[in-house]
Amino acid sequence: MGVETYMLTGDNEATALNVAREVGIDNVEAGVLPENKLDIVKSTQANNTKKVLFVGDGINDAPALTQADIGVAMGNGTDIAMESGDIVVMEGDLENVVAAVQFSKKVMRRIKENIFWAFAYNSILIPIAAGVLYPTFGITFEPALAGLAMAMSSVTVITLSLMLKRYVPEIKRVKN
Repeated sequence: MGVETYMLTGDNEATALNVAREVGIDNVEAGVLPENKLDIVKSTQANNTKKVLFVGDGINDAPALTQADIGVAMGNGTDIAMESGDIVVMEGDLENVVAAVQFSKKVMRRIKENIFWAFAYNSILIPIAAGVLYPTFGITFEPALAGLAMAMSSVTVITLSLMLKRYVPEIKRVKN
């Protein structure tokens, strides 16, 4: 996905490297004390123009979850972690974090598409409803038709948004 990943863990280096290799994490910092996770998130934010997404499940992750641009708490973790996160992934599987990122990108793309189509639709139909075609072609747009056209614009945006219900993130499609 083009995401630079880090693992901050209190575990020993051998265990951390083994897990990182298994799940495809680029950078590992093992033996990290709980209070240092927050400092690492802060320094990453200060030295980076990209967003920082932090995934955690324990009490010691709560400050970093709160500090991160996007905090993802694992649903099988502590209550304080779930309260601190912006997103709670109900099943404690890292693939669900990837699925959440893929879904959020799809939602943002759909929002931009909806805005584009709403502007395009309105920039064409509002001048027609205002009578711009009347002097040249004698065409008028009756108020009832203008209302129907506006309603259809809303129906289009809502229908496109509802199609997200059927969206399956790529990582879930590959496995199934």
